Amino acid sequence: MDYNDLKIDIYADGADIEKMKRQYEEGFVKGFTTNPTLMKKAGVEDYRTFAKEAAETIKDVPLSFEVFADDFPTMEQEAKVLSGFGDNVYVKIPVTNTKGEHSTELIRTLSDQGLKLNITAVFTIAQVKEVLWALKPEVPSIVSIFAGRITNAGIDAEPIIKETAGLCREHGNSKVLWASSRELFNVIQAERSGADIITLTDDLLKALPTIGKDLYEYSLDTVRMFYNDGRELGYRIL
Repeated sequence: MDYNDLKIDIYADGADIEKMKRQYEEGFVKGFTTNPTLMKKAGVEDYRTFAKEAAETIKDVPLSFEVFADDFPTMEQEAKVLSGFGDNVYVKIPVTNTKGEHSTELIRTLSDQGLKLNITAVFTIAQVKEVLWALKPEVPSIVSIFAGRITNAGIDAEPIIKETAGLCREHGNSKVLWASSRELFNVIQAERSGADIITLTDDLLKALPTIGKDLYEYSLDTVRMFYNDGRELGYRIL
């Protein structure tokens, strides 16, 4: 398989505005996701300035921005501000707040008002069912399953993605997203599990061309890399 043969939509996951612009101009990725942790890593100091600049540049593919508040009334206000940045903006709502209180009623309220939502930090089928109950079928939405973190817990994420994909298709306008990718093989897993979308960091996006690479050639390239690095560093054993 060549990476150009993939059916799944590839979204870029990050908050470096210059990288986002480059990725958008290259035209390969089909959407963008951000979160507070990525913004912290990228050194974003002013959220509204960052979000506005991204939305002014990226107008015709999905762009997800996350609320910051921990109480639902403030989340609702933030969601409306973020949604106003563009028709392609999906507002990321965490499935619970930090107290473990479910976001179901907020999701229902915002979806009923026509806001496109990306429900984030979803880990279980029980959470998926609650989320889909709250989402209005006529309004586009995304359910982000944190498959990478699920596998970190020693649990196979593929059955969860498969079941979620089936539930989303029954629901209507909801798409399932494989989130927190750890390696390129996650792309293969996500596609065969029925996910509509997978998010990849910039490093994984750059590595995409290795999908489908001949393993003999890959072996040879690896040996050459070791050899050249050793020579460059002037290592000697004898």
